[in-house]
Amino acid sequence: MSAATAERPVITGWSAVSPHGVGAEAFAEGLRAQRPTVAPVDTERWGVPPSRAHLVPGFEVREVLGKKGTRSMDRVTGLAVTAVGSLLERPGAQRETETGERAALVLATTTGSAASMMDFTRSSLEGARPYDVDPAVMPNAVMNCAAGQCAIWYGIKGPNTTLAGGRAAGLLSLNYATRLLSGGRADTVLCAAAEEFSHARYWLERHSRGPEAPGVALGEGAAVLLVRPASAVTPDRPALAEVSAIRSRVATGSRVRAALEACARSALEAAGADAGDLWAAVPSDAPGLLGHLEREVLAALCPAPALERVPAVGRMGDVSAASGHFQIATLLALAAEDPAAAGRPVLLTSADRDGSLACAVLRLAEVR
Repeated sequence: MSAATAERPVITGWSAVSPHGVGAEAFAEGLRAQRPTVAPVDTERWGVPPSRAHLVPGFEVREVLGKKGTRSMDRVTGLAVTAVGSLLERPGAQRETETGERAALVLATTTGSAASMMDFTRSSLEGARPYDVDPAVMPNAVMNCAAGQCAIWYGIKGPNTTLAGGRAAGLLSLNYATRLLSGGRADTVLCAAAEEFSHARYWLERHSRGPEAPGVALGEGAAVLLVRPASAVTPDRPALAEVSAIRSRVATGSRVRAALEACARSALEAAGADAGDLWAAVPSDAPGLLGHLEREVLAALCPAPALERVPAVGRMGDVSAASGHFQIATLLALAAEDPAAAGRPVLLTSADRDGSLACAVLRLAEVR
């Protein structure tokens, strides 16, 4: 590692709660087996028409986390808390440095829990009085509830931030995590992302999604990355990938293609990486025309094999704000099994229908 890159932050651990199950091992095994995760939705439980979705199998908050402190916990919070816990409880975890005063948590989301917000508002409108609501449910209606609960459960006492950026939120939150480290605000950042399936999200997507992707099934899950300075790696928490560069743009309509290409080129240049040397190029697999545009931009920039090495994150459904973290988790899981990936750069893109664009270049660790 050169002096110029020695100060760049690195990812030293990850975990996931996904349609493949709970934990990094379940996620990696599901990828290897190429196991399909879509299934019919229980229409009575979820209050939606007959449809299919990619849900975390058997996930019930109180069954996974226990009854203490979970009576009013909503699904997105449960997913986030479970993901963070699965990372902190893995072999090699160092609770004294990964929690406490110098540990921060950043959570990527779309809106928090749309179901909690709508249900709480509905109870105020339907009650005998506007204030006839369950006060225990009120915290769930606040967007940063999940991040706050993760900090409370695991004693993460440093900066606590929620970033709402739709599909681009994952890469934007990773950029925020690197800024916390470079600014000396934290020594460790748990960078997470979460998206739940709910009746509210189903109906919001059904009525707001463009006509080009009406049949894309929703997915859910949470993933977390452990981000630290390169100087803080240990044998138990080795560097998995360097965060070389992250760039972002805002564009809509006909300007998206040029803006996304410029964003990707800017990230590659900032990272000192050549597109021809990329081990993988991983799009966020946005539904509809936006996803096709992502792939077209990457195909024009990158060698064909790079686009084929990592399965599309859309295989787990539309996971929206969690897509960026699942992109990274997927490439880390697969790169660990391919010696040819060592030391190679990878390019990730995210594109949200509201105009947020983000690109990241990671460099996989030399020793795997």
